[in-house]
Amino acid sequence: MANEQWKPRVNPWLIAGTVALAAFMEVLDTSIANVALPHISGSLAASQDQGTWVLTSYLVSNAIVLPLGGWASSVIGRKNFFLLCITIFTIASFLCGIAPSLPLLLLFRVLQGAGGGGLQPMAQAIMADSFDPKQRGTAFSLYALVAVLAPSIGPTLGGWITDNYSWRWIFYINIPVGILAFLLVSRLVDDPPWIKGDRKNLLNVDYIGLTFLTISMAGLQIALDKGEENDWFASNFIRTFAAMFVFGMIALIWWELRAKNPIMNLRLFRFRNFAICCFLMMLVGGILNAGTVLQPQFTQQLLGYDATTAGLALTAGGCVLLVCAPIAGILSDKLPARTLVACAFVFFAVAYWYMSTHITLGISFGQNSFLRVIQVIPIPFCFIAITNAAYVGLPREASNQVSGLVNFARNIGGSILIALSGAQVTNRTLFHEARLQNYMNYANDQFNNSIQQVGNFLGIHAGQAQGPYAAQANVYQQLNQQAAVMGYADVYRMLAWMTAGMFFLAFLLSKPKGGEKAPEGAVH
Repeated sequence: MANEQWKPRVNPWLIAGTVALAAFMEVLDTSIANVALPHISGSLAASQDQGTWVLTSYLVSNAIVLPLGGWASSVIGRKNFFLLCITIFTIASFLCGIAPSLPLLLLFRVLQGAGGGGLQPMAQAIMADSFDPKQRGTAFSLYALVAVLAPSIGPTLGGWITDNYSWRWIFYINIPVGILAFLLVSRLVDDPPWIKGDRKNLLNVDYIGLTFLTISMAGLQIALDKGEENDWFASNFIRTFAAMFVFGMIALIWWELRAKNPIMNLRLFRFRNFAICCFLMMLVGGILNAGTVLQPQFTQQLLGYDATTAGLALTAGGCVLLVCAPIAGILSDKLPARTLVACAFVFFAVAYWYMSTHITLGISFGQNSFLRVIQVIPIPFCFIAITNAAYVGLPREASNQVSGLVNFARNIGGSILIALSGAQVTNRTLFHEARLQNYMNYANDQFNNSIQQVGNFLGIHAGQAQGPYAAQANVYQQLNQQAAVMGYADVYRMLAWMTAGMFFLAFLLSKPKGGEKAPEGAVH
């Protein structure tokens, strides 16, 4: 009974803002380094392929630590674990900034990813416990801002810092934020009575489960990150790491369902609503990350935007999110989660179909910004509703494991769909190139006319003798660009069909409203 009556000693919104600050710092760091990779590789005398390990090393260690919050909190308490993660992340950020070589930078990025892996799930769990269940939806709107806004502004901020200062400052900026977050958490956050750290639990760590988790996540991230450049399963390198993921995950599931003190409480998946929420969040994480990567990639490759301008095209979406997230939070406390999620998926489907029909080589900056706006409008509605619904039917004691598994699912979905969508863009571009090349022959009157017109124009500058050759090169370049646009359009249509199918999955969620109090004794 005392547990049910517990309330934080300070305003829960102060706590929410404090933990969101730390989570924002970590989420931002997952995307801010992307645009700086060429600068990092150049200054550390590394190849472009070697430079991508700066991202992969972080993602692997981050994915491994994400589900460990429940066990770590049982050892030292959730607040102490959160403070430890902030400390590790901040110190590692400083070390990344001063790294004199690529091997040392990779080592420090692994350390940084380990520290960051505990920030997101613990921030969400602290929010869940600090607010009454009927207010959780509104509170999670702040977390939704963190999860969606940070990846949107990361490329812009990273590009601007790299262009005007040095890539090392993308790590140094974490230091004052980390110090501020540490001080605020120390003063404002307390562990509820059902979160008790016991050093004896340190000896109960599930070493076997942790080993299988490490093997599976390393295999997945490396296979996804290196798949396209190694021609996927045509490469023994990729097949090896894919096998590591498959066998590691099978062994992890088998072991965790039998372990006395599992590092991941997979028994929670016996509760249908929680299992469905994790699956839906995996898909939402995939859509969010794929959209955030595809659009800047399109504008830089085909429209000639620099990194800063490509990031700015996402800014309007962030501004709209500031308005939509609070509205979504309020509605999630009043309406059934299934209703909000279903409506959001319909909006997703319409938005991505619209994008597939409106991306062209002549699209303006304003039109690009509008496309980002319609992408992000439904995100907070499904994100908050799913997060809120994941806690329904489960006791407060399970909040650490719930948040860890939900965030784990979201990150896995993001990694998978980023890789798949990127590979599909390449495959569909090659398909359209082959199809369009069938029209590039002199038996085609339209091709002849194009060659003649472009040749006459270019002949004035390149000389009459060189005009036809320059014209063919120009027409072929246009063909490649048009094929790439069609490839992006195909992937957006794929996302539209996928989200349309997710509409029906939303109705598998339980009927209680998102903010309804979880039944007592639902799980022990």
